[in-house]
Amino acid sequence: MKPLKVALLGCGVVGTQVIRLMHEQADDLAARIGAPLELAGVAVRRLGRKRDVEIGPELFTTDAEALVTRDDVDIVIEVIGGIEPARSLIVAALSGGKSVVTANKALLAEDGASLYEAARQGNGDLYFEASVAGAIPLLRPLRESLAGDHVKRVLGIVNGTTNYILDKMDTTGASFTDALEEAQTLGYAEADPTADVEGFDAAAKAAILAGLAYHSRVTAAEVHREGITEITATDVASAKDMGYVIKLLAICARSDDGRSFGVRVHPAMIPRSHPLAGVREAYNAVFVEAESAGQLMFYGKGAGGAPTASAVLGDLVAVARNRLAGTRGPDESTYADLAVHPMGETVTRCHVALDVADKPGVLARVAELFAKHDVSIQTVRQEGHGDDAQLVIVTHRATDAALSATMEGLRELDIVRAVASVMRVEGDD
Repeated sequence: MKPLKVALLGCGVVGTQVIRLMHEQADDLAARIGAPLELAGVAVRRLGRKRDVEIGPELFTTDAEALVTRDDVDIVIEVIGGIEPARSLIVAALSGGKSVVTANKALLAEDGASLYEAARQGNGDLYFEASVAGAIPLLRPLRESLAGDHVKRVLGIVNGTTNYILDKMDTTGASFTDALEEAQTLGYAEADPTADVEGFDAAAKAAILAGLAYHSRVTAAEVHREGITEITATDVASAKDMGYVIKLLAICARSDDGRSFGVRVHPAMIPRSHPLAGVREAYNAVFVEAESAGQLMFYGKGAGGAPTASAVLGDLVAVARNRLAGTRGPDESTYADLAVHPMGETVTRCHVALDVADKPGVLARVAELFAKHDVSIQTVRQEGHGDDAQLVIVTHRATDAALSATMEGLRELDIVRAVASVMRVEGDD
């Protein structure tokens, strides 16, 4: 049968693994698809650079636009990342009738709408399983397997770098700086780790997850984002003493009335009995709660060349089959058009540590301030004496705005020397 021709944009860590798998599994892929795949070309920034791939030098080109618009190309795989030129190249490919497989979370979270529109105009597929959790089959279950259900909440660890750092802080007592340096040495963190440790990477993934879960268009700008740079070894040790572990979580949750949903990324304490608490090293895991299906968990390698390439190849098989059958996969689903409610309206719980004066009446005044803002206290205990006196409070659920107002009020109390730490609590309700 006539081969389907594939253009590859990018030949880095993921791109080289895509080429390797296409070659090693060529016969199996042809049998699964119903036609062989042929690599039409590979777009790179510089020619002549040594690359660990077994293909002829004539397949490399620096003219990516010419490659994706070639008449004989059927499918384009984009693994260069970033916004531009990736957006222009993908739009050109889709508008020209090609199908596209991409791992570009940043682009999908910023301007997925333009990509879907180009796919509709060109009657092609847009698949992106590798964009959120590497090898973990997650997006297709959300988009297809749970299409007949209502997703209530998505709670996940979607960034391997931050999970590795927090795991090392928990298991070895290391500081954030030391754990980050170890992650960089092992290749889990970039030289500039800002996208990971400040939560930008996880926020883009959260936007994609929320859009699929709630059939609404979501951008990364709508995601409340906090990173892990302020987490100290003391915070981690305190959580450990209470039977909790700190994780950077991506959380998408539908409101009780079903008219809106929240999307947020921030560090949170979760009980060690929760399935996500045992996710170690640089692994990812996502916990999904649906009305009929109940609780589901997806776990595996969330990054790396081979795992990500595995997800890319899965999408490649799907779009290739669709192309042979003359059909398209699922389009963007935004029929619900739900609003993203602001973080202030999000209902959460908090663990608060206060450095306080060691004298009678302190607890009463603190409790009075919590009551003033309609935040009820679940547990409270005092640790230390004299200059080391500290109140540790865990609240019941309240709006984030009420909790924030309470924290501001605490900072103004003369009996509170400092708000030592504030950490949201998830997963135990």
